[in-house]
Amino acid sequence: MSKEPHAGGILDKYPYAAKSDVMGRAVCILDARSENRGMELSIHPSRAVPAGEIHELVATDDPQAGPGQVVDRVAYIGFFEVEEGGIILVNDRVTVEGRELGQVVGFDFTHAPNHLNILIRTATPVTGLELGLELGGRVVFSMPKTVSRGEAGGA
Repeated sequence: MSKEPHAGGILDKYPYAAKSDVMGRAVCILDARSENRGMELSIHPSRAVPAGEIHELVATDDPQAGPGQVVDRVAYIGFFEVEEGGIILVNDRVTVEGRELGQVVGFDFTHAPNHLNILIRTATPVTGLELGLELGGRVVFSMPKTVSRGEAGGA
């Protein structure tokens, strides 16, 4: 098996120079929390998401959340359908209906291949219902203007 480039410093720098936004729409609103979820985030700082797939948004305020970490405190936001596929990166800004919710901190594969859990860091972990998320609400993942190797959990 090939070496995993994101785990061992194989790459000379953070490889993602630019990308298009990934866009979707909310298809399910969630209203639940967990203080002991044990969500295991993958070491991978990116995931390809084709149009038509459905994935879940989950919030945390854990300052240590990132690739390779375990996250317990979460709030469930909802599911969205990818309308314009692409690459979602750790540190992507997540906006819903133009309101910034937070930044992607990692991906959990508990329910794969059914869907990914995309974990985002928010100031306070709030549920989709508490956010006022509505069905059909526009969900956008945008690359920040500048991303450094350390910010992305390594290359």
